[in-house]
Amino acid sequence: MRLNDVKPQKGSKKRRKRVGRGISAGQGASAGLGMRGQKSRSGSSTRPGFEGGQQPLYRRIPKLKGFPVVNRKYYTTINVEKLASLPANSEVTLVSLKDAGIVTSVKGPLKILGNGELGVPLNVQAAAFTGQARSKIEAAGGSCQVLD
Repeated sequence: MRLNDVKPQKGSKKRRKRVGRGISAGQGASAGLGMRGQKSRSGSSTRPGFEGGQQPLYRRIPKLKGFPVVNRKYYTTINVEKLASLPANSEVTLVSLKDAGIVTSVKGPLKILGNGELGVPLNVQAAAFTGQARSKIEAAGGSCQVLD
């Protein structure tokens, strides 16, 4: 076999259908686009996402950060640095923090965040801990207990 013997498979190459070139050509007059309407006109069709003037889906959905969480959990958050003022080996709960005046308003279960340093060992009971908060409390010799 030589390079000049190479040719496409029989039936793989078809001629382009020439539309709108008279009645005897098979696709004359309306060129297969129907009688009237926006899609029968010359030029390009509507852009992707166009809904005939109705507000398109991509503009109806909420912008930027996705959809809001329907049943969102609200936490009373506090950083590790606020716990540093408590005495060593004390029990830390939401009630004890409110009594100590560290937390003023309760917006839900307690969550401990990891900002700041902690030097005293504490027994902390909370609904949730961040990874940094847990490691800092345990590094100081304290313990973390997750409440349900």
